[in-house]
Amino acid sequence: MQVLLVEDDGPTADCLRRGLARYGYDVDRVSTGRAALASPLPDLVLLDLGLPDIDGLDVCRELRARSDVPLIVISGRGSETERVVGLELGADDYVVKPFLMRELIARIRAVQRRGSLSGRAVGPAEDRDYGSLTLDRRAHRVFLDGSEVLLRPKEFALLVFLVDQLGELVTRERIMETVWDSNWFGSTRTLDVHVAALRSKLGGALSIECVRGVGFRLGVRAPAGPV
Repeated sequence: MQVLLVEDDGPTADCLRRGLARYGYDVDRVSTGRAALASPLPDLVLLDLGLPDIDGLDVCRELRARSDVPLIVISGRGSETERVVGLELGADDYVVKPFLMRELIARIRAVQRRGSLSGRAVGPAEDRDYGSLTLDRRAHRVFLDGSEVLLRPKEFALLVFLVDQLGELVTRERIMETVWDSNWFGSTRTLDVHVAALRSKLGGALSIECVRGVGFRLGVRAPAGPV
């Protein structure tokens, strides 16, 4: 597995490179945001936020706009706001420094597992219609009344999970464990951010009911009939 490590601190980068190599990962290291954006797409990106030329969050946004490459933020900036923003911009996970190498490896493997699951075919038909919404899981594409709606990777993963539980009340904890990480801890505010995004983008087709203190229930709105 080819890993792109974006880290400007030399000793930290050397330590991470050695640790990752022990687990069989091939590591290319760059020290600036511009170098990261100019690099060929790897199998995984480990991204520090405190870069000397471009803020790491802007690098995250640009990488996510280009591809669905798995991306884990590794940063000393550990506030809830920073974590939520990083995840909202498309990071698959956010690890706060200092951390143990075993934790990082566990999170890398969790991201790999989620990627493998989301890419699997779910049945003989890849396209499924939910009212006016069409969901193509294999291609990771969503269409509303025939027009494509662009979703971020986590928005798509959340939508797939909710439609699989259509009509059921799903707890916040279960959603976070499945769509994000079984080792997730802390606030679930990022879930509210992603639900709000789905409501905004797909509001004409979906009803996402919030049951306060418990979780969410997804419903599908029937297409409007002829007037």
